[in-house]
Amino acid sequence: MTQPQTALLLIDFQNDYFPNGKWELENIQSAAENGAKLLAVFREQNRPIVHVRHEFKSDDAPFFLPGSEGAKIHASVAAQGNEAIVLKHSANSFKETSLKEILDTLKVENLIIAGAMSHMCIDAGARAAADLGYNVIIAQDACATRAQEFNGVTVPAEQVHASFMAALAFAYARVENTHVLLSELV
Repeated sequence: MTQPQTALLLIDFQNDYFPNGKWELENIQSAAENGAKLLAVFREQNRPIVHVRHEFKSDDAPFFLPGSEGAKIHASVAAQGNEAIVLKHSANSFKETSLKEILDTLKVENLIIAGAMSHMCIDAGARAAADLGYNVIIAQDACATRAQEFNGVTVPAEQVHASFMAALAFAYARVENTHVLLSELV
């Protein structure tokens, strides 16, 4: 991974996903700690960083209400200086946003993705990025989700995460642990 062609894309590390938020995720604090490690190295090496945050357009949403404290990026991975912040209103970080233009302006070819939720916005963003021609790398232990229910069956968060990481690794992304990615960024 050569500078400046690799960017860090932090998706939806927002207050509502953390303890006392409206939609708490399992392992979000551990995921954010790993995201913060990547963020520190990208800052130190002056590599491109893009933060994405989600706000629903309606006050009827279960979380990420427009202008709310819960919709703000968590302090542990908050943007600094001139780091780009992209506001989105759907699961796909590229849909009706400036994300692609930002990445193209920075001449980004490789994206390291971290954030939440593994089964929604990480999945949608990674697939869209791959379809747009970016080389996608997911820091899987810097991502979090929650248990899901389908047809009366509750699927534990760990299995939801593993299923989506396995699917992405099959055709859309390299899925790796943070410590391996950090060792490659030196």
